[in-house]
Amino acid sequence: MSLRWYVVHAYSNFENKVKQALEERIKREGLEEFFGKILVPTEEVVEMRMGQQRKSERKFFPGYVLVQMELNDETWHLVRNVPRVLGFIGGASDRPSPISEKEAMAILNRVEEGVNKPRPKVLFEVGEVVRIADGPFKDFNGNIEEVNYEKSRLRVSVLIFGRSTPVELEFGQVEKV
Repeated sequence: MSLRWYVVHAYSNFENKVKQALEERIKREGLEEFFGKILVPTEEVVEMRMGQQRKSERKFFPGYVLVQMELNDETWHLVRNVPRVLGFIGGASDRPSPISEKEAMAILNRVEEGVNKPRPKVLFEVGEVVRIADGPFKDFNGNIEEVNYEKSRLRVSVLIFGRSTPVELEFGQVEKV
């Protein structure tokens, strides 16, 4: 018997409810031997709000639940009949195909990395135009020259009196235009 990872399509924002319902049904039906882990892939993200660093979780595959299982008629029906499950991803609708071991490991590693090293909630790119929302240059627009994710800071080039001036700002002081 080998457990493989399958991707189950669920209603968006109901991934955790689907996970919980699956776990309850597996237990009720006594099919634990055919199932391994059930995972809603999330990563921890960090954002600066009013000078405070706030951590939260973000799903990086919204609408999907990963299920480690042995596929047979009984397990297929159990998963398909859970409320808010739209079906399996990959293969035929009645014979879904698992994701490769390599893909599964990449997702599991990303979940693990997210715990150890949270990602910023908003990603910024050099050259992008942002609006300054806080501080002495409030309501100015500027181009991002440098992004420092370690310190959650940006260097933004702002036009002041017709001259381009670099300004150091925190992520929370700017918003995307």
